[in-house]
Parts: sequence; structure tokens; C-alpha cells
Amino acid sequence: YDFPPVYSFPRSVQRPHPPVFLGGMAKNVFRRVIEYGDGWLPNRVTPEDVRKGRIRLNELAAEANRDPESIQIIVFGQEADGDLINQFAKAGANGVTIRLPTADEIETKKTLDNIAIEVLR
Repeated sequence: YDFPPVYSFPRSVQRPHPPVFLGGMAKNVFRRVIEYGDGWLPNRVTPEDVRKGRIRLNELAAEANRDPESIQIIVFGQEADGDLINQFAKAGANGVTIRLPTADEIETKKTLDNIAIEVLR
């Protein structure tokens, strides 16, 4: 099927586009990140997985003449555990997203406050 031109307004403020993150643990995910993306978005990983992933991404980036520092790792969907988040950072992650359970507004605000306390301690 041949789609007609697609337009999106307002346009993204990031140039040339928002960052592209590829997720997963497939055999070729790191090569795909280097070829097409700006970073890796793993889920259900350990800090050791991230450490190994960082090493491999750095190697592949260097082979492709890309700055390894330009490849980010954002760990997806973790618990609000400050110690674990610090372990991910030491392993080479640039960031971690925290799971937020679905709840009403009041409960969600309490949960966010508790997450902030745990993560920033």
C-alpha cells in the first residue's frame, strides 16, 4: 500500500528528530542500535546485562565510527529501588524508567512521592 504524505503538528523540537531507542535482547539488537538508533531500551535486565551491553555497544560504535558516548542505555520499567538504580548507573545505563501502577489521582501522587523518596535517598 502506498500511503499519502503524513504530517504531524506541532513538529518535534528535537532536530533532526526525537531519539530512536530500540528495545529487546534479540541477537542483533546492538547492531541495529548502532545502525539505526540512538540508544538501547532493555527491559527485564540485570545490571550485569547492562554492563555487558554497554561494552558491546561501545565496541560496535567504535567499529562504525560512532562516538560510543552518543549511544544511550535507558533501562525500562524497573521498581523504585534506589540501590538498584545506582547499580544500573554504575553498569553504564544513562537512565532508568520506573514502573508506575495504574491508580486514581490521589493514590498516584502518593506513589510518586514515595518513588521520589526511595530513588533520591
